[in-house]
Amino acid sequence: MPVPPASQIEWDRISTDDIDTWDESYGPPTPLLDTVNYPVHLKNFSVPQLRQLCKELRSDVVHTVSKTGGHLSSSLGVVELTVALHYCFNAPDDKIIWDVGHQCYIHKILTGRRSGMATIRQTNGLSGFTKRSESEYDPFGAGHSSTSISAGLGMAVGRDIKGKKNNVIAVIGDGAITGGMAYEAMNHAGFLDSNMIIILNDNQQVSLPTQYNNRNQDPVGALSSALARLQSNRPLRELREVAKGITKQLPQPIQVATSKIDEYARGMISGSGSTLFEELGLYYIGPLDGHNLEDLVTVLNDVRSADTVGPVLVHVITEKGRGYLPAETAQDKMHGVVKFDPRTGVQQKSAPAKAGSYTNYFADALIAEAERDSRIVAIHAAMAGGTGLYRFEKRFPERIFDVGIAEQHAVCFAAGLATEGVTPFCTIYSSFLQRGYDQVVHDVALQSLPVRFAMDRAGLVGADGATHCGAFDVTYMASLPNMVVMAPSNEAELINMVATATAIDDRPSCFRFPRGNGIGVDLAAEGIGKDLKGTALEVGRGIVRRQGKDVCLLAYGSSVNEALVAAELLSRAGVSATVVDARFCKPLDTDLVRRCAREHAAMISIEEGSIGGFAAHVMQFLALDGLLDGGLKFRPMTLPDRFIDHGRYEDQLAEAGLSASHIASTALATLGKPKDAQLTLSGISA
Repeated sequence: MPVPPASQIEWDRISTDDIDTWDESYGPPTPLLDTVNYPVHLKNFSVPQLRQLCKELRSDVVHTVSKTGGHLSSSLGVVELTVALHYCFNAPDDKIIWDVGHQCYIHKILTGRRSGMATIRQTNGLSGFTKRSESEYDPFGAGHSSTSISAGLGMAVGRDIKGKKNNVIAVIGDGAITGGMAYEAMNHAGFLDSNMIIILNDNQQVSLPTQYNNRNQDPVGALSSALARLQSNRPLRELREVAKGITKQLPQPIQVATSKIDEYARGMISGSGSTLFEELGLYYIGPLDGHNLEDLVTVLNDVRSADTVGPVLVHVITEKGRGYLPAETAQDKMHGVVKFDPRTGVQQKSAPAKAGSYTNYFADALIAEAERDSRIVAIHAAMAGGTGLYRFEKRFPERIFDVGIAEQHAVCFAAGLATEGVTPFCTIYSSFLQRGYDQVVHDVALQSLPVRFAMDRAGLVGADGATHCGAFDVTYMASLPNMVVMAPSNEAELINMVATATAIDDRPSCFRFPRGNGIGVDLAAEGIGKDLKGTALEVGRGIVRRQGKDVCLLAYGSSVNEALVAAELLSRAGVSATVVDARFCKPLDTDLVRRCAREHAAMISIEEGSIGGFAAHVMQFLALDGLLDGGLKFRPMTLPDRFIDHGRYEDQLAEAGLSASHIASTALATLGKPKDAQLTLSGISA
């Protein structure tokens, strides 16, 4: 098919007329893209052909993600930038590092993975992020933010040590660059003066989402205002290159004076914000229109070929969701989507669930507490949508704080609030709280400050995979003195644990809860009204959910539900199982554990967490109490000591060996019934 003249191609837009021409199964026509398997195939394209390629890539991504779900608008916003990078640089020799990785779909298509895009984020399919084991074009894995500059600087220094000449390019968004680690890396890069290129992808979407509750929120942080003030001044940069060479030959005092003159000149000409990067030792170029392919190619080629020393920051302005009207006009820009109609952008509604999401139960329970206690405030790290706190903000806009992608600051900020008698709920994903752990230890636990940590996405998380798996929070939180550690088995328990954390006012506390929906318990029967106001639990007390006599299934958090199903499987095999909902890992209900240890021949602990968590605390108590000196058989069931890749949650649970059939099989094997154990694991009735 001949390529239409550039003047006839609206190359950065997908119209409904375009979509109407797509084949239902095979998608849009992509004659140019069909010739591109790897970046080398772009090298001889003309600019009009590159534009046509951008249009085909946009169409291909929209069609693919409409079938699979995933991160859509981030990739749509960097189509031209990705094409320009692969056109100008020579990956994989040149290292292109994508921060976070939400925006990497175009990169994957252009680097030999187009045929696998239909499997993205699925079991045994492509990762939704960059992943070293997946492709040599992914020099560094991602998933969490603000890592690209540090990793890129390490690669640049490693290159220099080896005497190589390849380029290193870190692509980081205006959200990720709010993370303190990014500044630490830029500061170090300026000091080392190593050659590397930083692309600042500025789309004014610091938080996820930036706009919500039908309000036009400004992006978080003073940096956003600074970026908005920056102006392009390429001639000044060229002048500085010449000046740099001259001043290095002058005496040191004159060098210092000259650099100051240059700094002030740049501040006057380019706007005060650019000196932020200059003071860190980076050459600043921009801002550039991130959808002007010709400018991108020209500037990137100039930067690549410039005989300069030191890090360069290229500031690129992009639009999240660019070219796809439903994404451009959606409040969340269609950041993360399920399957949708490509013509309208309307996302498919899942089958009616038995209950709402744990995230929303948490947010609404916190609102109920805040209605009664004016001291309660909520804190999140650029995740109002993911944590459900946009609901809290709608009710209490003055009592919520979005700190940007800055978990360390979030935790220490909460600690400061606690010293003033405020009741802070620091709401951060389990895997993201890892980034603020020193503050949890040093600033909260050591001082026994009553900060409440609400850790969403605990345990296995399905399509987001190992980078977002909340495997370690029980281990790292329960190891801390003064910390109360809880986990609900259902939505009613979660609501009550919000009330419990509110009531704990003399020490820090935390509770974890999983991704997904509740199990559908009758909240009214649990004493919870329509406003979802919970009742504080007695700290350190578990509850027996099912009474038996042969084996005790001592479960923590969401694993209680798998244990209850396992008990049913065991009953079919003639085994009577007690199921205990521990509720608390710390303080552990030692009276209940002791009683169960004495009344059962075997005890199995079950948790959707890593080695060193709940089971470790149970075993520590059993050993010190002498309960392992007799005939008790104890087996811990935890997540395995390896990372579990993305896929369906049910597939991940089975791979981890924590499904109901695995629990039942473990119990039978422990009781000396290996044949029955094998039959149960195989799904065959004993």
